[in-house]
Amino acid sequence: MSRKLFSRYSLGGLALPNRVVMAPMNRNRASDWQLAPTALTARYYAQRASAGLIIAEGTPVSPQARGCARTPGIYSQAQIAGWRNVTRAVHRAGGRIYLQLWHVGRVGHCSLRADGSPPVGPSAIGLEKDRVPILRAGGEPVLVRCDPPRALTSDEVRATVDDFARAAENAMVAGFDGVEIHAANGYLFDQFRCPYLNDRADEYGGATRARWRFLLETVEAVADTVGKAKVGVRISPLGTAHEMQFDPAPLFAYGYLACQLDRLGIGYLHVYDQSGSWMHDPQSDLLQHLRACFSQTLILCGGFDRERAEAALRADCGDLIAFGKHFIANPDLVQRLRIGAPLAPWDSATIYKGGARGYVDYPTLEEEAVSET
Repeated sequence: MSRKLFSRYSLGGLALPNRVVMAPMNRNRASDWQLAPTALTARYYAQRASAGLIIAEGTPVSPQARGCARTPGIYSQAQIAGWRNVTRAVHRAGGRIYLQLWHVGRVGHCSLRADGSPPVGPSAIGLEKDRVPILRAGGEPVLVRCDPPRALTSDEVRATVDDFARAAENAMVAGFDGVEIHAANGYLFDQFRCPYLNDRADEYGGATRARWRFLLETVEAVADTVGKAKVGVRISPLGTAHEMQFDPAPLFAYGYLACQLDRLGIGYLHVYDQSGSWMHDPQSDLLQHLRACFSQTLILCGGFDRERAEAALRADCGDLIAFGKHFIANPDLVQRLRIGAPLAPWDSATIYKGGARGYVDYPTLEEEAVSET
C-alpha cells in the first residue's frame, strides 16, 4: 500500500500516472502589458510535468477579477495564446494540466485595473490589514493596503457567472485538460459563503443554500461549457486567509456544498487545510463528512510529506494528494518522493519576485549530480 501514492488513477477519464498533484500557486510572472504567460511560464510548468496532475496558478477570469500584480489572465486572445504555449510544453513533456479560474472579490486595489475601479464583493465590508502587491514606477512590486470594495449587484453576480463560463471555454481553447474553480482562501466565492461578510438581502444572501448559490450557479455554467468531468472546485474549510472567519456550522455548510457538487457530478473536490492540522486526523469529523458527502475524486492539500500522503491514502481519506511549495524548489518532486531523496528548500524572497531566479533555476537530482562531477 505504500506505493499507492505512485499508482495510476483515472480522473474523469484522464489517465494519471501517479496520485501526486501540483497545487495551484501564484508566481506573479505574467508579462506587464498583456498580463499573459511567458516562455518562462511554459518552462516552469513543463519542468514539473512528472506530477500526476498540475493545477496551474489562480488565473483571473476578467479584469475585475484581478487582485495582485503580474497574474496572468484568461480573458484575452494574447492570454489564451500564452497559455497555449504552456499546455503544449506540458503535454510534450508527458504531463496533464488544469487551470484554476479565479476571482479575488474584495482582495485588491484600484490601480490593478485600467479604469481604476474598486474591488467588489458580496458587501461593502473591506479588509482591515491585508495587503496586496501592485507595481510601482520601475516595475518593482510593492505591498499596499486593499481598497474598500463595493457590493456586486444581483445582475453583476449573474454576469460574473458568465465570466467564469467564458474563461473555462478559453481554457479549453488554450489546451487545458480541465479547470478548477477557486472557492477557497477568502476570495470571492468564499466571501459569499461567509455569513459575517455576506449581508445581502437578494437571492445570494441569507441562509446557507443562498450563500452557496453563486458558486453552484457558476459550477453548473462551467460544467455545461466544458463537461462536468473536467471541472473541479477548491475549498478551504476552517481557513482564515484574507481575514476570513470560521463558518459557524462547518459540517452543515460544507456538507451541503459537497452534496450539491456531488449531485452536479463534477470531477473532483479539492480540499485545502490551511493549518495543515485537521486533515491529518483520519477521525476528523469534517474530513469524514466531506468524504461521505462527495462520491467523486477527493484531492487533499495541506502540510503533506510522503509519509502523511501515504497514510491518508491508506485510510481512504482522499484519492489524490496535492503538494504546494515543495514543487517550487523541487521540479522533480515525484522522483524525490519516490526514492526518498532530500527535498530542496525554497527561497521565500523569490516566490513572487518575477524573473527566472527562484522560478526555473531550481535543479533536479540529475542536474545536481552532473554539477558535482
